Amino acid sequence: MIRLLLVTLDKTNFGELLSGIQKQVDVIGWAGSGRQALETLAEKPADLVVVDEALGDMTGLELVHRLVAVNPVINCALVSPLAEAAYHEASEGLGILMRLPLQPGVSDGERLMTHLNQIVAVHPETRNCG
Repeated sequence: MIRLLLVTLDKTNFGELLSGIQKQVDVIGWAGSGRQALETLAEKPADLVVVDEALGDMTGLELVHRLVAVNPVINCALVSPLAEAAYHEASEGLGILMRLPLQPGVSDGERLMTHLNQIVAVHPETRNCG
C-alpha cells in the first residue's frame, strides 16, 4: 500500500499531478500547511510527500528541511520556481526525490511514481509504511 500526502494551500495546484499518480497510490491525504503536514506525518507515516512551494506558515523547502530532520529517508517531491543552480544549492543534502514545476502535470506525476517505484525496489527500507 502506497500512502501519499499532498501538502498545498490550494488543492487545484496538484489536480493534474494527481491524475498521473492516483492509480498507483492507495491512500491520499491532504495537508493545508506545513504544521498540519508535520502533525499528520507524526500520526500516520507516508511513503511519499509532495510539497508545494509556499504553504502559508512556511515555504515548501522549510517543510522538507523539518521532515528530513525527523526522518532522513522520507521520500519528498518539491515544487520549486528556483533556477537549477539555486535549487541545487538550496536543496543540497536533503535527498529530495524529485523537483516539480510550478504547475505539475500528469506526466510529472507518472515520472514521479516511476522514480519512487525504482527507489523502493532497490532500497525497500525507504518505504515508511507497510
